[in-house]
Amino acid sequence: MPRDTALEPLILFRTLAVHDELFSRMRPLGAGILGHGRVPPRDREIVIHRTCARAGAEYEWGVHAVLQGPEVGLTAAQIDAAATGSADDPAWTEADTVLVRMADELFDTADISDDVWSILAERYANDQILELIITAGWYRLLSTVITSARIDAEPWARRFPARD
Repeated sequence: MPRDTALEPLILFRTLAVHDELFSRMRPLGAGILGHGRVPPRDREIVIHRTCARAGAEYEWGVHAVLQGPEVGLTAAQIDAAATGSADDPAWTEADTVLVRMADELFDTADISDDVWSILAERYANDQILELIITAGWYRLLSTVITSARIDAEPWARRFPARD
């Protein structure tokens, strides 16, 4: 956690710290994705929100819904759409839609269709596409840890919105 925050270390961090050696190797990648990426932060957050929601990781989705999503300009409707909507949800812009589709395809098949790849390639350089794929994979991994370890929600984090 940042030194100037009043928040307790996240429950996820305390869980991962049970294996201090593994956690020390995981931290640089997680910090690098969030703080040193080549992808615009808003785009990164769309992929993170969608991946966590699809994996049922309410814990991680809820932390990002409070801390990172609003900070990068995601609206409440977009944050909710990541959890309950489709790629065609009216909350998304046309540019956002391809990110949601990519996250869904990676979640469902561990692959990106030629159609989605070609749209991504119009907007992103190859290194950015790779970063988006790795971001989705990293948050799928974290989601697996969160759901398997039954990590409870942070008391201040958002819960998934009700589905219509």
